[in-house]
Amino acid sequence: MQHNIGLTGRLAGQVAVVTGGGGGIGETYCRRFVAEGAKVAVVDIGREQGTRVAEALADDAVFVETDISDEASVDACRDAVLDAFGTVDVLVNNAALYGELDLSNNSVDYLRHVYDVNVIGQWLMARAFAPTMVQKSRGRIINIGSIAGYLPLGALGPPGDPQTWSLGSFAYQQTKFAVLGLTRQLAGELGKYGVTANTIAPGLVMTPATDKQVPAGFDQIFADMSAAKRNSQADDMCGPVLFLASDDSAMVNGQVICVDGGNVMPA
Repeated sequence: MQHNIGLTGRLAGQVAVVTGGGGGIGETYCRRFVAEGAKVAVVDIGREQGTRVAEALADDAVFVETDISDEASVDACRDAVLDAFGTVDVLVNNAALYGELDLSNNSVDYLRHVYDVNVIGQWLMARAFAPTMVQKSRGRIINIGSIAGYLPLGALGPPGDPQTWSLGSFAYQQTKFAVLGLTRQLAGELGKYGVTANTIAPGLVMTPATDKQVPAGFDQIFADMSAAKRNSQADDMCGPVLFLASDDSAMVNGQVICVDGGNVMPA
């Protein structure tokens, strides 16, 4: 079924796909995109939360239940989005294992599992939707990384507790660094077709997942390290993502924007 595309807002007439759109920062992206005139595919593995967000956005959104680590599920997601909207302009690869991380598991099998979601899932989604973008000579792929790809998290963890923080965080940190390489590869391959790929690297964003995962006192460590002397809220992520989704960023490609108030200041 083809939906009518709105005509007002910074992203008027565009279709955005947001993975992990059923809660946290992903939900904030979905709501802000709709406010800017876009139609949104709320992609999430959780049916209840994804349906809730899509229903709240009414005719401007559809929910597509998807396991981004599964190739067949991603292909079905692509088909559902194109059936609903006919096209796609923006892909926000936001979904990742974070709040659900098992910080005590440092096995090879678990590392592979985290890679399947946090890296291969982003690649599968890009592979699924890039052809439509290439065909129309315009597209924006926004991969969500993390300043965890820059910082020695183990060294910052609670003293005397290396098993639950230093070793257990290795999988997340590795995958978020790998996202930077994936972004550059996509940018290099797709740039000549008018499709850009960039990374947003959030700092510590105060969400329910953060409350669940981050040890007591660690949020204050991050705030004290930041030039802004505070941690981010989900709304702080929207401006940079909207910029990368818009035509204003047409010549920004293969870049990383750290949105952390000044925790990390890469050259």
